[in-house]
Amino acid sequence: MSNNKEDDILEAAMELFARRGYDGTTVPMIAEKAKVGAGTIYRYFENKEALVNSLFISSVTKFSETLKNQFPETDDIRAQFNHIFYRMFKFAQQNPFALHFINAHTGGYYLDQASKEVFNEFFSFLTAIIDEGKGQGTLRSLPSKALICLVYGAFINLFKMFESGDLEKSQELLKNIEEACWDAIRII
Repeated sequence: MSNNKEDDILEAAMELFARRGYDGTTVPMIAEKAKVGAGTIYRYFENKEALVNSLFISSVTKFSETLKNQFPETDDIRAQFNHIFYRMFKFAQQNPFALHFINAHTGGYYLDQASKEVFNEFFSFLTAIIDEGKGQGTLRSLPSKALICLVYGAFINLFKMFESGDLEKSQELLKNIEEACWDAIRII
């Protein structure tokens, strides 16, 4: 636990929301995990919905910033795909609860307009890359959302297998997985 009660609340809530979901997490559970009184949570957040939205916005923003950091300024879709793939794994390794949290809460009924806008902005970044690749004739002419799901869905499940120990991660394996994901969306 940190010396900052708000940080302790956010950290506890992130883990609980990631593991148990929004409906399976109560404010008293968060308070107990954060080692604060339930009333303390309400000094920082109006309610549980405000807390989950604050976490969602910060998690998606951090994920987006990780992918955009040192993004290749090129028209080479292959180089951009490689960058995004490895940055997703970097984010996941450094922020496993945030990754699970984003995955579990995207589209949640409790997300407010600000959360939806942050996610849509992030998704638009990915869609623009896919659309550019389709326009170049490099990527399959499937809907962009479908191509993103092919890669992201594989990534999420692979990361879960790495976390559980069901699959041993190595640089060689990651390289081969990255190539297989690229092959799944490119025109062969």
